[in-house]
Amino acid sequence: MLEANWVLSQEGGGVISEKATYCRICEPLCGLIATVENGRLVDIRPDKDNPISKGFACPKGIGMISVHNSPDRLLHPMHRQPDGSFVRVSWDLALKDIGERLRTIIAEHGKDAIGVYFGNPTAFSYSAFTWVKGMTDALGSPHFYSSGSQDTNTRFVASKLFYGSPLTISVPDLHRTDFLFMLGANPVVSHGSMVSGTHVRDALNDIVARGGRVVVVDPRRTETARLYEHVAVKPDGDAWLLLALLHTVFAERLEDAHAMVDVAVGAETLKEWVEPFRPEDVQHRCGVPAAQIRSLARDLASADSAVCYGRVGACVGGFGTLVCFLLDTLNLVTGNLDRPGGAVFPTPPIDTNGFIVQQGLDTYATKKSRIGQLPEVMGSMPAAVMAEEIRTPGPGQLRAVVVLSGNPVLSVPAGHNLAEAMTELDLLISLDIGVNDTNRHADYILPATTFFERDDFPMAMLPFQLRSFMQWTEPVVAPAGEARQEWTVLRDICAEIDIVPSSSAAVRRLGRLGRRLGPRLIFDAMLRLGPYGDRFGLRRGGLSFKRLRKKYPHGVVLSETVGTGVLRDRITHDDHFIQLAPSELRQELDRLSAEADSDPQYPLRVFGRRELRSINSWMKNSPKLMAGGRGPTCCIHPDDADQLALHDGALARITSKAGWVEARIEVTDDVVPGSVCLPHGWGQRVDVAGNRSGVGGPDYNALTADGAAAVEPLAGMSILNGVRVRVEPIPVSR
Repeated sequence: MLEANWVLSQEGGGVISEKATYCRICEPLCGLIATVENGRLVDIRPDKDNPISKGFACPKGIGMISVHNSPDRLLHPMHRQPDGSFVRVSWDLALKDIGERLRTIIAEHGKDAIGVYFGNPTAFSYSAFTWVKGMTDALGSPHFYSSGSQDTNTRFVASKLFYGSPLTISVPDLHRTDFLFMLGANPVVSHGSMVSGTHVRDALNDIVARGGRVVVVDPRRTETARLYEHVAVKPDGDAWLLLALLHTVFAERLEDAHAMVDVAVGAETLKEWVEPFRPEDVQHRCGVPAAQIRSLARDLASADSAVCYGRVGACVGGFGTLVCFLLDTLNLVTGNLDRPGGAVFPTPPIDTNGFIVQQGLDTYATKKSRIGQLPEVMGSMPAAVMAEEIRTPGPGQLRAVVVLSGNPVLSVPAGHNLAEAMTELDLLISLDIGVNDTNRHADYILPATTFFERDDFPMAMLPFQLRSFMQWTEPVVAPAGEARQEWTVLRDICAEIDIVPSSSAAVRRLGRLGRRLGPRLIFDAMLRLGPYGDRFGLRRGGLSFKRLRKKYPHGVVLSETVGTGVLRDRITHDDHFIQLAPSELRQELDRLSAEADSDPQYPLRVFGRRELRSINSWMKNSPKLMAGGRGPTCCIHPDDADQLALHDGALARITSKAGWVEARIEVTDDVVPGSVCLPHGWGQRVDVAGNRSGVGGPDYNALTADGAAAVEPLAGMSILNGVRVRVEPIPVSR
C-alpha cells in the first residue's frame, strides 16, 4: 500500500514516484496510481488498494494520461484575432482586457448581462463548482446554465414535486435488493450514475448470485441488458410502461397501503389518474406486451425487496419529469422506499445538501427565464434558450458568457444556432484544457488544469454513495505550462470587476474587507465538523483533509451500508407528506395522452447511447481512447433496414424537423423496430492551431430543436430521446 507520495527511484539524478489519486470523469471515482518521473505524468494504472474500485478502472480513466499529455493541450492564454486566429498572450494582459470589457458591459447593460455555462467536468471539481456559482450570485445574474438541462434536471424537478426538495434523491440499495428494475441506465458502460461508492457490475452480479433479478428496460439490448433480463421498450415509451405498472399494482390491490398512508397524501387521486392506462391499452405505445407488464408489476410488488432505478435515458425524453416521478411512486407504493434493499437515502460525511441550500441551489421555479418563462432548476436556466437570450434585445439580454469546462455548441440542441449567436456576444471567455467547437469562437481561451493538477475530494458524489467513502487527493503533478485552477481564474476575473465570488452574503462581506476564503479551508472545516470529523482536535481519530491524505491516501470506507428510517426527515413539503397527486402530474398526464402516436413523415424515433471509450463531447481527440472503438454508427433494426433498402456500412441521412445528419448504418436487432440509435458527442469540426479534435461524425444535436417551445416544460430539459426522424439511403456516386 502506497503512502500519498512514494518515491520509487532517485538514480541518475532523476526522481520517479507513485501517487495515489482517483478518476474524476464519472461517478465511480475509481482509484488510480499515477507514476511521475521528474515532474511529468508518465503512467496511470488502477489502484488495487482503493477499497471501492479494488483495482478496476475503465479505459477512460487510464486513457486520461493521453488527454493530460496531449499535444493539443492548451497551455497558455490565447486571444482571438479579427481573422479568427489565436495568438498567445500573458495572463496579466488577458485578465486586464477581460476586466475592462466586463466593466464596460456592466456600465452599459448591468451585471445581469453576464452569464456562465459549465459542463460535466465542473461537477467533479469541488472548487470550480463552488466558485462558478458564487460568481453568478455575486453578479446577481439569472444567466446560470449547465449541462444539467441536457442530462439530469428532470430528476431534480421530480424530487421537488414528490418530496418537496430537489435534493432528496434516493439510490438503489444494490447490495441488499432482490429485484432491480433499471430504466434508461447502462452501468456496464457508465459504471453507475447517481449511485457511487461501489463497483456496480460486481453488485449486479451479486444480485443474481443470491437468487435475485436484474431487469434492464431500454430500447437497445445494451451491454448491461445482454448480461441480465432485457425488457425492450420503445424510445420515449417509458412513461406509458410505468403508468401501466402502477395501474396493475392498484387494480390488483398489490400496493403497500400502510407505506402510503404513513408518509403520503393523494393516493386515491393517483389511482383515479392511472385508471385509463391499462396494459392492454398502452402496450402499443410502450412496445411491451400487456402480459409482460402485468407480470413485472406482480413481481415488483411481491419481491422481498425491490427497487426501481432510472438514469439519463429516463431523464432526457419528452416526459422526463413524469418518468422520474413515477419511478419514485412505484418504489413507494410497493413498500420499497427507505427500506433495506429498496430505494435508500445516504447520509454523507459532509453535509453537502446543507451547503447546497446555503448556496441557494435547492430551488425550483423561484424565477423564470427571460425567453419562454421556463423555470430555473437548482438555480440553472435551460441551456436550450441561450441562443435566443443572446439575440433578443431588452433588459437582461445576455452580452457576455464565461464557459467553464463545457462545449455547449455540441451538447445543446441545435448547437449551430448557438454557435452563430455566440459570435454576436460582446465577450466570450472559455476556461478549458483545449480548443473545442465552442471556444473556437471565444475572445479568450484560458488554460485550465486537468484533474491530475489539482486537489480534490468527491463532494458532488457524497449524497449518492452506497458505501460512505472519502478520499482526499493532492495534485499529482504541478500545472503544465501556464495552466491554472479554475477557481483561481474565476477569483481573478471577479477581482477585476470588484466582486467576491461567493453565494454567501457574509463571505462576500468578508471578502470586501480583505478576508478571502479558499475552497480547501471551507470544506476541510465542514469535514472536521461532520459526523466523522475530528472536531478540530476534540475527537480522537476523526477526519480532516490532512489526516485523509496521510493515513488514508487510497481513501477510507466510513460505512458499509446505508441506514434506513430517515424518510420523514427527507420530506420537506409544508405538511411533511409526499405528494402523490401534484397538479403538475395531472398536467403531464394530459400532455402525454394528447401526444400523437405516429408521424408518417418521420416514422422512426432516435435515441442516444453511451460509449465506453469517451464521454459526452470530449476525449475524442485521444488516439489511445479512439483506437478500437466502433465509431458513431447509426443502429437500425433489420426489419426497418430491409424496408428502407439499407445495409451494413451504407451511408444514410437521418432527418428530423430540426435538421439532419449523415451516418454509417449498423444493422442490428439490438434496437427495437421503429427506432434508430446514435451516440452523443460527435460532430467536432477541424479547429485552430492544428488541433486534432476535428474527428467529425454525426452531431446528434443537429436533430434536436432548441428554444423554449422544444423543451420538456417542467424542467426546461432538452428533449434528446424519442425525437421523430426518417432515414434515407444516400446513393453511392459513380
